[in-house]
Amino acid sequence: MQTPFEIDERWILAQRGAKNPVSAQRAYHTLVEDERTASGTVEPVATLFLTNSECPFRCLMCDLWQNTLTGPTPAGAIPAQIAAALRELPPAQHIKLYNSGNFFDRKAIPPQDLPAIAELVRPFKTVIVENHPLLTDERCLEFAGLLKGQLEVAIGLETVHPQVFPLLNKRCTLADFRRAVAFLVNNGVRVRTFILLPPPFLELNDGVLWAQRSIDFAFDCGVDCCAIIPTRTGNGALDALQKAGAFTRPDVRALEQVTEYGIRRGHGRVFADLWDLEGFSTCSACFPARAARLLRMNLQQSIPEPVACDFCDPANHR
Repeated sequence: MQTPFEIDERWILAQRGAKNPVSAQRAYHTLVEDERTASGTVEPVATLFLTNSECPFRCLMCDLWQNTLTGPTPAGAIPAQIAAALRELPPAQHIKLYNSGNFFDRKAIPPQDLPAIAELVRPFKTVIVENHPLLTDERCLEFAGLLKGQLEVAIGLETVHPQVFPLLNKRCTLADFRRAVAFLVNNGVRVRTFILLPPPFLELNDGVLWAQRSIDFAFDCGVDCCAIIPTRTGNGALDALQKAGAFTRPDVRALEQVTEYGIRRGHGRVFADLWDLEGFSTCSACFPARAARLLRMNLQQSIPEPVACDFCDPANHR
């Protein structure tokens, strides 16, 4: 596959701007939102975006480095962040400890803090963390053993396109992803994954097709839940690729199409990432209805009637 740049870690880092100011004592963002659970109920989930050291893998599409520390996370900082967030957030039954990288990277989450973290999240039915395939090993099981609730690990698949995947600088293979999922599932740990729509280097129509193939691959590996992420600019690298014509922003209709496909598969939950969704709208007239439709799909895991729009759908014009 032809690329407009020699893409490696040095190039990715050269495209970056400055990091945002953050504190090791505070999660940089928190929220509570409803999510459909594996059992089929809709329950509140607290998401803590923890502040810690930067992920060492530096993937092409990642923008999470913008809210990370410049060095290793100090011992005790992560339990302090979690405790402070839980004091301020409304009640929830599940928790996501998202840390801009890998939960089992010792520079990000000091191992000595894991017992304190497990005690803080003891009330939650499910504890969801992020991790890279190459860091998925016995450390995950040791943490699972400390928890009262169910551990779930979120692993970025991104795409199964054979030429695009190596260009993302994930420094792993699809075989590594399959191995990591099998290791976790065989040891009683649930897995969810993130899929890009579209990844760079693909036109949107091809991006839809490969997102669907990525859903198929993920469920075949044993993944329980797929989150479809509209790929965003703003990290420097994707902005450069967009300017060079090597990245196409998605639209809401494409997100609807891929989410519908995954739900129809019936192999597990499929969620559309709705963060900043309006930025992917091409029609202000029908956007509210499309956003509501996607939220309904997320919560009900069913396919509502499609949205008809007289402004952006030529078939509706008379």
